[in-house]
Amino acid sequence: MSSLPVAPLPPPPPPAPWALLRPPVALGKAVSILLAVVIVTDVFALWRGYRSIDVVDRLASSGFGSVTDEEIDRADTWYSLAGGAQTVALIATAVVFLVWFHRVRVNGEVFAPEYHAKSRGWTIWGWFCPVVNLWFPRRIALDIWNASSAENRRGAAILNWWWGVWVIAWLAGRTAGRQYARAETAEEIKRALGSVMVTDALDLAAAVLAILFVRRLTSMQHEKALRGPSTAPFVPNLPAL
Repeated sequence: MSSLPVAPLPPPPPPAPWALLRPPVALGKAVSILLAVVIVTDVFALWRGYRSIDVVDRLASSGFGSVTDEEIDRADTWYSLAGGAQTVALIATAVVFLVWFHRVRVNGEVFAPEYHAKSRGWTIWGWFCPVVNLWFPRRIALDIWNASSAENRRGAAILNWWWGVWVIAWLAGRTAGRQYARAETAEEIKRALGSVMVTDALDLAAAVLAILFVRRLTSMQHEKALRGPSTAPFVPNLPAL
């Protein structure tokens, strides 16, 4: 009795044109350093927020006689400087992060093109398109993670933690910003400052998790590149976690 022939596994699809493997280590270090600067500015903002709340609290409880004009001006100036430092650090970090993110996306395409559900363009535009920016970057990051994992091992817990905290911080920041803009009385300003400080703390936590994510994914790609081409069989694109 003859056995039926077994069809061979289909070969993995080739990477798209211009998908060249390039080292991500230097960019990963640059992103980590800039994220550390973001953490420093968040700590500075938290400290200045605490000092501003102290000034507003004394103003609300004891009136204008308990706080000098100089103290009020100094608190406003330093708090504005803290916010400006956060903005500059965030913009610089975002630019370098996007360059790194695109680099690891192309590398992931070289490693395993079958894992990527989104085109390369979404590594940039996915962060700026309303609504879809709440999940597209995470979906792309997960595809990169799966393509870069040794022997297709999954386990992107650090990615999920970073993304979850980052989304919460972003939403909290929008809410706190509106609350601060509408605040008029001393009590309203005090509550708004508290909300902004919560956002700063969440942003700090997201930056710490982002460093861990960037370092881990960069290390995974570096190690996989050093091992050379893999002969692992084709594995279909995996669904999102």
